[in-house]
Amino acid sequence: MLLTNLILPGRGTTNPFDVEVSDATSKISSIKPTSTPSTTPPSRVIPTLCHPHIHLDKPFLLTAHNEGEDLPDYLDLAPKDGSFAEALTKTAEAKTRYTRADLLHRGSQLIAESIQAGVTSMRAFVEVDHVTRFICVEAGIELRRRFKEQCYVQLCVFAQDPVINDEKHGTENRELMEEALRRFRSDIDVVGSTPYVEGDEGMQRRNIEWAVEKAMEHGMHLDFHLDYNLDPSSKPMICHVIEVLKQSNWTQRAMGKAVVIGHCSRMTMFSTEETEKLAKEIHDAKLPISFVGLPTSDLFMMGRPGDGDWGGSRPRGTLQVLELIRRFKLNACIGINNVGNAFTPWGSVDPLRLASLGVGVYQAGTPQDAELLFECISALAQEAIGLEDIVVRSLEEGANALFMVVGNDETININGKDTGIPARKRLSVADMVWDPPELSQRRVVGKVNLSR
Repeated sequence: MLLTNLILPGRGTTNPFDVEVSDATSKISSIKPTSTPSTTPPSRVIPTLCHPHIHLDKPFLLTAHNEGEDLPDYLDLAPKDGSFAEALTKTAEAKTRYTRADLLHRGSQLIAESIQAGVTSMRAFVEVDHVTRFICVEAGIELRRRFKEQCYVQLCVFAQDPVINDEKHGTENRELMEEALRRFRSDIDVVGSTPYVEGDEGMQRRNIEWAVEKAMEHGMHLDFHLDYNLDPSSKPMICHVIEVLKQSNWTQRAMGKAVVIGHCSRMTMFSTEETEKLAKEIHDAKLPISFVGLPTSDLFMMGRPGDGDWGGSRPRGTLQVLELIRRFKLNACIGINNVGNAFTPWGSVDPLRLASLGVGVYQAGTPQDAELLFECISALAQEAIGLEDIVVRSLEEGANALFMVVGNDETININGKDTGIPARKRLSVADMVWDPPELSQRRVVGKVNLSR
C-alpha cells in the first residue's frame, strides 16, 4: 500500500512524503520525499487516539430507542434536574433493564464511533454489582474480541457501587467483583472502584485498601474514580491512595502496573504548596500514578450553586491537566468518560473535540498548548493506562503501521455544489485541535497489533 503526498509528524508542514506499508508485515517499508508534485492538497498524518477512561456499558442511554424485543428504551430516564444524585439514581434504574443484546448494541456503537474518530485503544469500564452481576463483563469480552484488529479494548472490572457499605449491598458487590476477577482473569486488565459512593471516610479508606490488594493479587492495573466533589470540608482520599500504595510496596509487588486517578475535582482546591507536596510524594516514591481529567462530565456536574442562589461564586471543577504536567511534572491526560447518559448528556466520543474544548477550559491558546492537548488524547493517554509499547510520536521505517491520515479538500462544497473557493487546510497539530476535522476526513491506516 502506497500513500502519497503526506505531511508527517516532526517533519514540518511544507514538504510532503510518500509512505509505503507492507501488506505482509503491516510495517512501514519506506518513507521518501514525494517525487512528483501533486495538484491536490496534502493530507496530514497524526498518531491514533486513545480513550483512557470510558464507560462501555452505559453510553447512549438517552438516545437508544426501542429497536427490538431485547433492546429496552431508556428515554424516560432523561435528566430532570441534572444533578449527580439524580444521575446515580437514573443509571441504577437503567441497569435493571440491561440485556445482552442491548449492551452489545450500544457498546458496539461506542467502539465503532470511536474508531471512526481515530481511536485505536481504550480503557473501558464494565460494572459488576448485585444487579448486573456479570452481564456487562461478558458483553465487554465479546466486544473486545469483535474489534480486536481495529481497537485494543482494555477492560476494567469496575465497582460503581459500594463494596464495603452493607446498607448498600457492599458484601454482595465485593464478592461478585472478586468472583469476576477470578472467572474472567484472561480477559481483564484492570481493577476499578469508586470510593466516594461508600459514605463515610472509614469505608472509603477500606474501599481503597481492598482495591489495591485485589489489583496486586491478580497482577492488574488499578483505576480509581476519586474525590469527585468541590467540598473544602471533605478529606481528599488521594492522600490515602498514595499512603496505601507506599505501604503495600506497589512499585515492587506490582511492577509494570499503572495506577490511574479519574475526576479528582477536589484537587482543584489545593493550594500550590499542597499540590507541590503531593507531587513530591508521588515522585519520591516513584509511584506510577496518572491523573485523568474528564472535562465534559466534570463541568456538567461540578460547581453548581446552592438552591435559589443565582449569582455569587460559581466555581467549575475539573483537573487543571496542563498545569499538572508542566508545573508539577505529574503524569496526566484527558478522557471522554460518559456519552449520552445522565452523567454526561452532551458531547461525543471524539477525543479531538475534547482536546479542542480543552483550549477554552484550560485557557491554552498557543500552538505548543495545542500540541500538548493532542498528546493528552494520544501518547500521554496510552502511557497512563499502561500501553507505553504502542506510543507513536513519529513515523519511522520498520515500525508497525498504525496512524491516522486526515485529508484536505481542494474547495468548499455547499449543498452538493462546488463553490470554487479554496478550502482551509489542516496541516499542523494546532489546526487539528483548534478546529477538528470532520470524521469523513479521517482514515486509520494499519491494524492493532498488541498482545496483553
